[in-house]
Amino acid sequence: MPYGYHGKILHVDLSAQRTWIEEPDAAFYRHYMGGTNFGLHYILNGMAADADPLGPENMLTIMLSPLTGAPFSGQSRMCVNARSPLTGAIGDSQAGGFFPAELKFAGFDGLVITGQAQAPCYLWLHDGQAELRPADHLWGLGAWATETRLREELGDDKVEVACVGPAGERLVRFAAIMNMRNRAAGRTGMGAVMGAKRLKAIAVRGRRRPELADAEGVKAIARLGGKESRANGDMDELGKLGTAGVVLGQEFSGGLPTRNYQSGTFAQAEAISGERMAETILVGRDTCYACVVRCKREVEVDADGIRVHKELGGPEYETIATFGSYCEVDDLNAIAKANALCNDYGLDSISAGATIAWAMECFEAGLLMPEQTDGVALRFGDARAMLQALEALAFRNGALGELLAEGSARAAAQLGPEAQARVVAVKGSELPAHMPQVKRSMGLAYAVNPFGADHQSSEHDTSYEENSGPVSLGRLAELGLTRPVAATDLGEEKVEFTLLTQYWVSLMDVLCLCQFDWGATWQLYGPSAAADVVKAVTGWDVDLNELMTIGARRVNLLKLFNQRAGFTRADDKLPPRLYEPLTGGISDGMVFTRDELEQAKDRYYALAGWDVATGNPTPERLRELGLDNFAE
Repeated sequence: MPYGYHGKILHVDLSAQRTWIEEPDAAFYRHYMGGTNFGLHYILNGMAADADPLGPENMLTIMLSPLTGAPFSGQSRMCVNARSPLTGAIGDSQAGGFFPAELKFAGFDGLVITGQAQAPCYLWLHDGQAELRPADHLWGLGAWATETRLREELGDDKVEVACVGPAGERLVRFAAIMNMRNRAAGRTGMGAVMGAKRLKAIAVRGRRRPELADAEGVKAIARLGGKESRANGDMDELGKLGTAGVVLGQEFSGGLPTRNYQSGTFAQAEAISGERMAETILVGRDTCYACVVRCKREVEVDADGIRVHKELGGPEYETIATFGSYCEVDDLNAIAKANALCNDYGLDSISAGATIAWAMECFEAGLLMPEQTDGVALRFGDARAMLQALEALAFRNGALGELLAEGSARAAAQLGPEAQARVVAVKGSELPAHMPQVKRSMGLAYAVNPFGADHQSSEHDTSYEENSGPVSLGRLAELGLTRPVAATDLGEEKVEFTLLTQYWVSLMDVLCLCQFDWGATWQLYGPSAAADVVKAVTGWDVDLNELMTIGARRVNLLKLFNQRAGFTRADDKLPPRLYEPLTGGISDGMVFTRDELEQAKDRYYALAGWDVATGNPTPERLRELGLDNFAE
């Protein structure tokens, strides 16, 4: 067995209430390496393409990598996959914290969860042992209370817990899986899948640390990260302000989504900025296992009837934008409350805030009537209405809650074409807060990404301009990108940038590495360091070319699931809102066009080795990637 692994994948059949351990051979580990690739191996080989996302046949996988739990920054992450109840396509989500490292220490490289329990249960993993236990007493609890109760029940304060909250139990289609009360595997509704299986929580504790091939080499990587964290100004700002530090930069560039993506500028941006948070409600900085950056926010609020406890974390940039500028809400306390509710109830804050913003626009346009909102006047700028809508959807309370819990695309289908024209989503997954009109490659990346619009599936355009700086341009050159272009360019070079950085970011999700520590631009570590750390942990003689191939393998495995589920090139599209000119500020009048997207897709598919007509991988490309069994 290679270094860095236990050689054990735990299978859990909730219908039969049994568990067993699979011990894959070394070739499996070298071929797939970890993360999403592990998960898709099991899903593609063991699940029907038409499986009901909320039925027992859907397979939920939680996977680690050889690097998980090793003592350096940015490695304590996990990848969660299943068929998405939000989109019907492949679901994919990542989360950090202490849970992933503790799961590795408990003796497992990953989990494959099938079936559906007859009654709520939880999974208890410790030192190579697995046990299913009743969870009726936990059903209905939020993430914070669930973690607290399980630590008390198991008699160990160091037990780490991943769980669903009320939103997952009620099958909100964008429910999240939470750990540490504020770390979310948020996107694509993986919490709804777990809730449908009546698996309330997974508790882990262990002391089994896999042996490292070169412990001194791993220590050198850790020292390099510590040194870089002090010298790198971008990392210093990330630690001080968190991702909220980009709010004002987005505003100045005209790329802060406002009023449900109708504008790229928000007059009250400063009031919801990372700087304002640091001056007012920020009380601490949290971190993930062994990470020196400490970018997670801890905030406290007790004013105007709003209370927020630091245990539930503080809002990231995406959350500030979706509950703030998307909804034209300039009350940072209310945004912090929305974030805390999402964490405790177990909700993807991007889809939640964006769905509420869509509902506000529909209400103001007379497409959503008061009797459909249970009397809540959903108007832009109304923080109270925003919080009321969030509470309703988390519990599916009333007509409003039932509508919004379906996500904006499914909700709009109930209201008609005018409401559908206001949806800002790809494949049913709501857009994050990086605007393709300003960052052109984001439009292509959002459209072609198998699990819907995602801002962390490729690097961003602003890192590949002439003034991006020597570190960013030097690292991108390692990937073969040497001709920087403007952020608003979507020509041949930008398409190659999109694809190659998508392979790079996919590698991060195979190795379960944090993109804020490991990246191809401004982060602690660059591409060459990734090869060094894989060598140090596993002992394998890998190079960057092999690692990029593994990243490409992930993209193609994700796409294969969608192909089997009936998705084609026609599904790789952007919402109509992006084809409407923006209003106000520096981006006034900027617009994406259908022609430029279709031309970029032609280039992208050809460069990826996919059929240009269908947008799906060719058998030849699959064979090149060592996926021969899927090529037939």
